[in-house]
Parts: sequence; structure tokens; C-alpha cells
Amino acid sequence: MRGAVIRPAVPADASRLAEIQIFAKRTAFRSVFQNDFVSFNEMQVLDLALRFRDDPDMRKGVFVWDDGIVKAMTRWDKSRENCLHWELKELYVDPFFQHQGLGLSLLKAFLSSAKQAGMRTASLWVLEKNPAARSLYSRCGFAPDGSRKLQEGTSEYLLQYTKVL
Repeated sequence: MRGAVIRPAVPADASRLAEIQIFAKRTAFRSVFQNDFVSFNEMQVLDLALRFRDDPDMRKGVFVWDDGIVKAMTRWDKSRENCLHWELKELYVDPFFQHQGLGLSLLKAFLSSAKQAGMRTASLWVLEKNPAARSLYSRCGFAPDGSRKLQEGTSEYLLQYTKVL
């Protein structure tokens, strides 16, 4: 990880952001949702890349792990900053670079930024059937708070994890 930086995403990152997000979702969730139409027809790299490139709101709160190759991305929401709370919305590592500590680095950067901004709490929603992500979040001090909701359009549940900063 020598020479790696975590930095805000820029329009030139659009294709990598889309690749990372779509391939990581397909790898992690295809077996759970078992919906090839969504995985391979609705989730298209080019469409998502163009949205990342052309819509500044798509890149709002998006950060990348970059060591000369963008290998991972995260997005967080500061909209509840007045409540002293930030929410981690997404964290994806390119499947070729998983299990190298990149997700942990991004998660730590999120927590550090939240603390430096004076936030008191942080939260995220995680798929109940995603034990790898749940383990990562638990290792960083997040814990389920008892809240659950259905992932839109599916019969799978999301769990809310929170952390006091």
C-alpha cells in the first residue's frame, strides 16, 4: 500500500468507479439476490460511468483508494451533520484487490474524517447476508442497533450498524 492516498473522486475516475461498484456488487450479491436481469441488464458499467462523469452529485462524498490505480471507493453522506451524525452509504473494493486492507483503510478514513468534523455518531446499512462486510464493520466498532429494513425490491434485509465516535 506504499504511495496510496485516499482522495475525493474526480470526473476522470468515472469508469473505475463504475467498474468497481458494479463488479463488486455482482461478485458479492448475485448469489444472494439471484437476479441475473438486474445483475447483467440493469447494472451497466457504461451507464453508471457516464452518471459519475456527468453528474457532480453522483461524486458528492465519494472517495477513492488510489496508489496509481483506483482500487476501491466509498461514499458517505454528511446531510445529517447538524445532528452530529454521518452515514456511510457505500464501500466497494474491486474484487481483484479484496482482502488487502483497502476497505479497512477507507472505513478508517471515514471515521477519522467524521471525528475531525466533530461528529458524535456514524451509521451504515449492511445486507444481513453479507458476513464479510458485517465482520469488517464490527472490527471497526460498529454494532447492530436493532433496526432492519427490506432492501428495496427484494425479500432480503438490511441491518443498521452504528458507532459512537
